[in-house]
Amino acid sequence: MGKVISLINQKGGVGKTTTSINLAASLAILNKKVLLVDLDPQCNATTGIGINKGDIDKSIYNVLNNTSEIEEVIIKTKYKNLYVLPANINLAGIDIEIRDNSRNDSSYLQAEQLKIHIDKIKDDYDFIIIDCPPALGIITTNALTSSDSVIIPVQCEFFALEGITQLLKAIMYTRENLNPNLSIEGVLLTMFDARTNMSIEVVEDIRKYFKDKVYNTIIPRLIRLTEAPSHGKPIIVYDPKSRGSEAYLNLAKEVIEKNARTE
Repeated sequence: MGKVISLINQKGGVGKTTTSINLAASLAILNKKVLLVDLDPQCNATTGIGINKGDIDKSIYNVLNNTSEIEEVIIKTKYKNLYVLPANINLAGIDIEIRDNSRNDSSYLQAEQLKIHIDKIKDDYDFIIIDCPPALGIITTNALTSSDSVIIPVQCEFFALEGITQLLKAIMYTRENLNPNLSIEGVLLTMFDARTNMSIEVVEDIRKYFKDKVYNTIIPRLIRLTEAPSHGKPIIVYDPKSRGSEAYLNLAKEVIEKNARTE
């Protein structure tokens, strides 16, 4: 059975999409069959993995509004074991459409639209990685309802813990009302700069706050990591010998090891 993991943080700029792309690609390199789901209207995970938005006839928008089956929309990337459920700009209006449809149709479940479709293909993959938008709206609620667990990227910068309480409340609400099996897969420290005291202090604070939920792997702040998506490549392809590539491979190994222990 596949493991569905959402990358979630309502703050932007924390490395969420970068992690979604590179964790998915690293898991694929390690011989896991992976589906990357782009649930962000900005579509950065789609373009960052090398898919041209202009070439997409159908997207996750069509899945959520029930005009396409999920199997029809999934695209095989040029990388072994890696598939993507792409997004396009139409996704930006799906919140309003879901609300309107749920008012007019009692069978239309706001929070379970994505889950209905993910459950159809869940067993076809080892891991399904969902890149969520930087907001706690209906789209993110759909992701949480569909997921087994969440990874929370936290940047090693000032105000790192800002908004974390609200995020944890959203996870708790989903667990209590929509998805009782939802858990925190792990907390990932990103954009670490060893030259600054601030980064070191944030690492200490996050480890105190989340304890053993924090991954051993820490993602460094690197220019190469920010360059790779503009070339439509994960870091493991763009610069396989870089520290960023090594870090995401190590993260993928941690994720695999943790899930092997819990099987």
